[in-house]
Amino acid sequence: MSIGSREVAAAAIRLAVTGTMEEENSLKAELSTLELKVAAANFGGEFITSINKIIERAVVAAKREGVITGAHCEEGAVAGAAREALSQIINKALGSNIGGKIAIARYGEHVSVSVFFGIGLLHLNEIAVGMGHRVI
Repeated sequence: MSIGSREVAAAAIRLAVTGTMEEENSLKAELSTLELKVAAANFGGEFITSINKIIERAVVAAKREGVITGAHCEEGAVAGAAREALSQIINKALGSNIGGKIAIARYGEHVSVSVFFGIGLLHLNEIAVGMGHRVI
C-alpha cells in the first residue's frame, strides 16, 4: 500500500474523532503497524483565547509522541497545519466555547493536522472538523 498525503490526512481525522483513550490507543497501535506516526491532544475553552494553546498543544504532543524531532522546520510545519485547520472553522466557533481533540499524523514528509470539536451553545452543540497539511 502506498501512503501519501491522502492517507496521512485520513489517519489524522480518524484519530481526532476517537471518543475514548482506549479507542485512541487502539488506533495508534493500528496506525503504527503502517509506520504512521501519530499524536493527539484534547482541548477546550473559549475559541479565540484557546487558539494559541491549541497550536502549542499540537506541537508539544507531536514532539512528545515522536511525530517530529523538535527541529524548527518540523515545529513550524505542525503549527502551520494546525493554524490552517483552525482557520477553516473560525466562522462557526467565533465567540463560542469549544471542546474536542487535535490530532497529528505523519508519514515521511507528509504531516496532517485535524481538529474535531463541539461548539457550545447551551446544550445545543455544533460539530466542526478542520484539516491542515504541510510537507517537511
